[in-house]
Amino acid sequence: MYEKFIAEANLNPDNFSDAWAFGNNPQMADELLELVLEGKKRATASALSLYGPDDFLPAVDGRYEILLDGKGTPRAAIQTSKVYITKFNKVTEDHAFYEGEGDRSLAYWRQVHEAFFRDLDCYTPDMDIVCEEFEVLYKSS
Repeated sequence: MYEKFIAEANLNPDNFSDAWAFGNNPQMADELLELVLEGKKRATASALSLYGPDDFLPAVDGRYEILLDGKGTPRAAIQTSKVYITKFNKVTEDHAFYEGEGDRSLAYWRQVHEAFFRDLDCYTPDMDIVCEEFEVLYKSS
């Protein structure tokens, strides 16, 4: 399905892990992807409770993932460089900055992520958050 993109990016098809979009709607996917393409966003966070029994946590294993836009079109390839689990109320200023959203402050990060996780009915101040930092391997034009 992503063979053309993988070839265009000159990536090893054997190291492909997954393809996904940020957020839970096309507009959010496009907005957050744009931050990646601009070089502002190099981290993301997700609720551990939303991972199913067959889901794999991101891993620092040399594999790469493809980021999709809101229409499902491949736009970038990333490789995870760091993964850790922490509590929502323990996410650091550095992580918030690396996420690249808003004014890049921890206060902004908490505000928008609390609202996002409340919409998904999984927010608590001490919920487990999967924090992932990544490197961009390729951006399509």
